[in-house]
Amino acid sequence: MAKLGKRTAAAREAFAGKEFVTVEEAVALVKANASAKFDESVEIAMNLGVDPRHADQMVRGKVSLPNGTGKEVRVAVFARGDKAEEAKAAGADIVGAEDLMETVQGGKIDFDRCIATPDMMPVVGRLGKVLGPRNLMPNPKVGTVTMDIKEAVEAAKGGEVQFKVEKAGIVHAGIGKASFDEGKLAENVRAFVDAVSKAKPAGAKGSYLKKVSISSTMGPGVSIDVENATGN
Repeated sequence: MAKLGKRTAAAREAFAGKEFVTVEEAVALVKANASAKFDESVEIAMNLGVDPRHADQMVRGKVSLPNGTGKEVRVAVFARGDKAEEAKAAGADIVGAEDLMETVQGGKIDFDRCIATPDMMPVVGRLGKVLGPRNLMPNPKVGTVTMDIKEAVEAAKGGEVQFKVEKAGIVHAGIGKASFDEGKLAENVRAFVDAVSKAKPAGAKGSYLKKVSISSTMGPGVSIDVENATGN
């Protein structure tokens, strides 16, 4: 723990006085201070001027990051027959129907993305209390309830990121690895910010994008100038 404390203290010192910097400056800072023994993830957090308790202020969507996330995404698909075979051929890690529902009900969730054909939703619907809190419930709005199983699986495996605003008005996601080239990380940051910007709900009043910051798994966050992140 002592080593972690020293590393964190050094990172905080490096970040001191550096707020509302450009995307490129933020990425450089985060990369330079990601000194863990593993390849740290780079995460983005956005504070939004919304109250998700109101339906017309809910923010959710998806974005295909131009350079992927660097993370292997495990995909589960609820499907039968030809669609189940399509899922397997596309690279899904787990494919099933009632058997998969029972596995999940038993507490075994070995996947990061859940996709379903529309006819499977009565079965998947029974898992709402399990999958919902984990943001794993298939939803047609983000393309995870679909007949085009091949496209959905390939998108999930290819770096597509889903986002959903939390109660406090915050959206966060992994947008790459510390080992990524600075330019590629910056592209991913801007792609994510752009997607969240475009997902602005009708009920949002006043300032929508309040704060944008990025951090590595073990490091402190650095705030980014919102106008620079959006290209305005």
